[in-house]
Amino acid sequence: MWLLHQQFDTLANGMTGSAVGSPVANLAARLGSFTFRRTSSGRVETTTDSESDEAASVGGSFFETLTSSEFYKNTKVGDISGSFRWAPFLALQTSDTFLTMLLLLSKYRMKSLPVVDMGGNHIENIITQSSVVHMLAECVGLPWFESWGTKKLSELGLPLMKPYKLVKVNEDQPVLKAFQLMREKGVGGLPVMDTTGTKAIGNISIRDVQYLLTAPKIYKQYRTIAAKDFLTAVRHHLQEQHEPSPLLHDVITCKRDDAIKDIILKLDTEKIHRIYVVDDKGDTEGVITLRDIISKLVHEPRHYFGDFFDGVVPLPANSTV
Repeated sequence: MWLLHQQFDTLANGMTGSAVGSPVANLAARLGSFTFRRTSSGRVETTTDSESDEAASVGGSFFETLTSSEFYKNTKVGDISGSFRWAPFLALQTSDTFLTMLLLLSKYRMKSLPVVDMGGNHIENIITQSSVVHMLAECVGLPWFESWGTKKLSELGLPLMKPYKLVKVNEDQPVLKAFQLMREKGVGGLPVMDTTGTKAIGNISIRDVQYLLTAPKIYKQYRTIAAKDFLTAVRHHLQEQHEPSPLLHDVITCKRDDAIKDIILKLDTEKIHRIYVVDDKGDTEGVITLRDIISKLVHEPRHYFGDFFDGVVPLPANSTV
C-alpha cells in the first residue's frame, strides 16, 4: 500500500514537488501516470497523462522497473512505518486480559496484535481477528455459545452500518478507485456492484492490491482496468498459479434472519473477513465484518483504558492513515 501511495499519488498530482531527475520523478516517467475524470454520463474513468514509448514498454513487470530505481534502493523501513495506525505497533503483554484483547480488536480497530513478554526480547505470538472468530467457531456445543449463537443478526443489531453508508464501487469503475476508497474510508474491503448498483457481484479486499503488482496481465492495464475485469483477471491468474483464494468463489452472502452462529461458521470455513447482507431479492443491504462480530461480545467498562488513547501513542508525523 505504501508503494502504491507513493507511486499513484505522485503521478496523479503531476509529480508536484519532485524535481526532474529525482528518483521519484524518474520512476514516474518510466511507469506513466493517470488521473481520474468523470464522463458526461457520470462514469468515472482513468486517463493516461503520459503515454511515452518507455512507459508503454514497461509491460507486466512492475518489480523490474521498481527494483532498478534509486527510489526503491534508497527506501528505508522507517519510511514505511508511518503507514501503521499505531507506531511502531500496539502490543499485548502476556499478562493482559482477554477483555483487553477483544476491545483492541473491535472498538479500537486493530486487525492483529503482537503478544510480547515485557521482560523478554521477542514476540511470543500474534493474535488476529480471524483467530478470535476461529476460536468462537470451536465453541460450538458449549452452552454459553449455543445460547448466544442462536440469536438472529437483526436481534444483535447487525449489520451495524446503514445501507446508504456502505462503501462500494460499481463494476465499470476503475479498480484503482476501489483501493483509493479503502484508503480514504479506512475499510479493509468493499463490494463490487452490478450495473444497477443493488447487487454485489464480487468483493475486493485491501490484500488484493498485490495482484496489481504481481499479475502481469493486470499490471499492463492497471491504470484503466475496471473492477469487474480485475476480478476476472485475478481469478484467471489464481487458476494458472493453482492458488486457493476466496476470490475464486462467488460473493458470500447472508440474511438478517440468519443466526450469528451460522455466520461465524461460514466466515471461519471460507477464511473471509466480511460477509454481505442481502434481502429476499438479493439486493445488498449491508456488510458484517469480523470486527462487528467481536464487538458484540464485549462492552468496555468506564475508564477501562484511562487516558491511554488520548495521546500516549500518537500517530507518526509521516502517517498517511
